[in-house]
Amino acid sequence: MQKSYMAKPSTITKTWYEVDAQDQVLGRLAGKIAMVLMGKHRPTYTPHIDTGDFVIVTNVDKVKVTGRKEDNKLYYSYSGYPGGLKIQNLSEKRKRKPEEILELAVRRMLPKSKLGRQMLKKLKLYSGPDHPHQAQNPKVLK
Repeated sequence: MQKSYMAKPSTITKTWYEVDAQDQVLGRLAGKIAMVLMGKHRPTYTPHIDTGDFVIVTNVDKVKVTGRKEDNKLYYSYSGYPGGLKIQNLSEKRKRKPEEILELAVRRMLPKSKLGRQMLKKLKLYSGPDHPHQAQNPKVLK
């Protein structure tokens, strides 16, 4: 008889990974990060438990996009009031909040639930090459 393995929260060990986003394509990088945050890179993946790891991303401001997305990709934010719709393209967003570009891309690839919000908290984004998580001894994510 075969049994399905279900991971228990007490048996999961979280590891830290570090990614350099310089000259990497936005969507492909976001997909890899989302897989690690969800824990799908492990054989012990369980859908209803957070089996993912922490991810540190440096040089987020130097992430690359293909085609004409720099000018044509739009980000919408609505305040809820009449006339409260704000529209920014990718280049404007990159100048103001470069971390938010990758955060939104990863967030939209995660589950839309409490578990997905918990997974997103394990993502640490930094625009420069330095980060304050050296004590966790992060491994380089390939």
